Amino acid sequence: MDPVLIAEAVGGHGDSLAKMGLAIGAGLAVTGVGGPAIGVGLAASKALEGMARQPEATGRLLANTLIFAALAEALGLFAFLIAILLFLQLQ
Repeated sequence: MDPVLIAEAVGGHGDSLAKMGLAIGAGLAVTGVGGPAIGVGLAASKALEGMARQPEATGRLLANTLIFAALAEALGLFAFLIAILLFLQLQ
């Protein structure tokens, strides 16, 4: 939804209310970047542990870990993109 339309519907203080909502939403979206970072770190840790315990499964563990890391990083990039888009609406 367009924040300008929301501001017009609310009335006199609608513009500041809409900007406050956008700022809060952008801040919350930025916190979504930390989750994938923790997930990638845990996945790498467990993959290295598995490779140390069973060296013959190194290739399969490495492939699965890289796929998981790519998917987790994509989620982090989506959260960052949403934060940037919300922040640009404040301008």
